[in-house]
Amino acid sequence: MTTDEIDDTSAPLIEHLAELRTRLIYSVLAFVVGMVICFAVWNPIFNFLTHPICNALGDRGQDCGLYLIKLQEGFFVAIQISLTGGLFLSFPFISYQLWRFVAPGLYRSEKNAFLPFLLASPFMFLLGAAFAFFVITPLAFNFFLGFQQVGALGAAGGGASQTAGITFHGSVQEYLSLTIKFIVAFGLCFQLPVLLTLMGKAGLVSAAGLGSVRKYAVVGILVLAAIVTPPDVITQVILFSVVYGLYEISILLVRRTEKKREAELRAQGLWFEDDEEPDDDALAREFDEDEDGDARR
Repeated sequence: MTTDEIDDTSAPLIEHLAELRTRLIYSVLAFVVGMVICFAVWNPIFNFLTHPICNALGDRGQDCGLYLIKLQEGFFVAIQISLTGGLFLSFPFISYQLWRFVAPGLYRSEKNAFLPFLLASPFMFLLGAAFAFFVITPLAFNFFLGFQQVGALGAAGGGASQTAGITFHGSVQEYLSLTIKFIVAFGLCFQLPVLLTLMGKAGLVSAAGLGSVRKYAVVGILVLAAIVTPPDVITQVILFSVVYGLYEISILLVRRTEKKREAELRAQGLWFEDDEEPDDDALAREFDEDEDGDARR
């Protein structure tokens, strides 16, 4: 290989690396801008995140108060909210930069196939996060607060006796970490249909294969529910029902994708059953189309 040939082969790689660097710089800048915006309004964001615990305490006639256990805890709470909120605000822009980097290497059909999943992913994450915040966290906090105990005075053997009171005095950082854990965990769980459908479209999984491992999926979902949720049977059952329902929906979506691909291949004359031999002419046409596609790429 001559020096000119080496330069010609290395030029596209350098261009791709430069393009990747540009997209990463834009993504980091967007994240920093989002983080600064959230840091400027971290107090209203924190007030919104405390609605579940404040409602649960209000139902018990208690004041909504969280405490700073450490001197620097308030600052780190503001930083944690800024980091999480900055990622949340900049995620659409980061996804767009990822699409701009990947899209030039895709065919038109591949772009049309991949774009819906790129749009569905943030929507499903928001749906899971909203479900966690408005449904799961109130149930979890009511369960935890149910272990409080009101102190009482009484007489026993002529002397005064006292029952110890157990009252919630929560740490700001601990509460925020638990709430964010719920939101992120459920948001990721709701990505299951998107992920499995995309894998099915790529031919990595099949509806029959997902159905055959259903019993193992049930065990895995039960373990996930036990890890993510508090030791509350009601919350665990809700999470299990939701994630298992998403798994069944994923099977239906993968089956629909397989039927659509089969219909397209039948229309092109490229589909054959397992017990049939492929048509040599059809394979030759498919090979020629692949060569033409490579040449266009």
